[in-house]
This record gives sequence, structure tokens and C-alpha cells, in this order.
Amino acid sequence: MAEEILLTKEGYEKVVEEHEELVSVRRKEVAERLKEAISYGDLSENSEYDSAKNEQAELEERINKLENMIRKARIIDEKNQRKDIVGIGLKVKVKELDSNEEMEITIVGSTEADPYEGKISNESAVGSGLLGKKIGEVAEIQVPDGIVKYEVLNILV
Repeated sequence: MAEEILLTKEGYEKVVEEHEELVSVRRKEVAERLKEAISYGDLSENSEYDSAKNEQAELEERINKLENMIRKARIIDEKNQRKDIVGIGLKVKVKELDSNEEMEITIVGSTEADPYEGKISNESAVGSGLLGKKIGEVAEIQVPDGIVKYEVLNILV
């Protein structure tokens, strides 16, 4: 599969749910706005029409993007992964050795990454640096500010 998109089961379900919402609800809402704007007459100077057309174009672009993600998705089932090695879809407890700060992060595909939720892309420096590490191993990761050392404390299920 060319250009597969890695998603956890949870991430895939979110994509499917958003797609269903956009197709079954939002598309109808935008169509109604467009229909109402057309009823105002003269389309050449109708800002409601222009706005509705722009919204429709953005909506269709998002729907196409989600359909593409669904088609190319490879679902990572964390239950079937080894629990002794850091892998995509697994939550990892690490300690940053310089500050002794401990944190829990989940390694996910790039489309699912959200650092504010502790979801780090497998393609990021930290994510790729932790992949394949075992409990007790230290990953030395080159980041823009220098080298950061993370010790893998635990791999959580």
C-alpha cells in the first residue's frame, strides 16, 4: 500500500466519525445555506452566496481528505504489539535525565499527533528516537536545542 497512514484504532474511529458527521449532517447544512443564499437573487453581489460556496468547498476538501485517510489507513493494534519494546500505539513512561522530569507519551502516526494530549508522532525526533527501545534503555535524541536523553521507565498497556 503506497503512502499508508498509520492510525491507532481510536484515531481511525475518530476519522470515520468525523467523516460520517460531515457527510450526513454538515453537507446538508451547507446545502441549505447555499439554497437560501441563492434565493436572495443577484449572485454577483451576494456575500451570503460567496460565503456558502467557500464553506462548501472547504467541507468537500475535508471530506476528500478524510476519505483518503480511511482508504490508506493501516490500523496499529497496540494489543498485538510486543510490550517489551517501544512501538507505535503504545504509551511509554519516560524520564528526561537532565531535569528528572517523568512523563507519559503515546507514540502515534503523524496524522494523530497531538503533543498537548501526550501523543507524539513516530516521525518526530523524540518519537523515532524512542522506537525500538526497551525498559531501562536511554535514548539520546538530537533536538533543535541539543541532545536530550530519555530513559524508558515503563511501557504501559
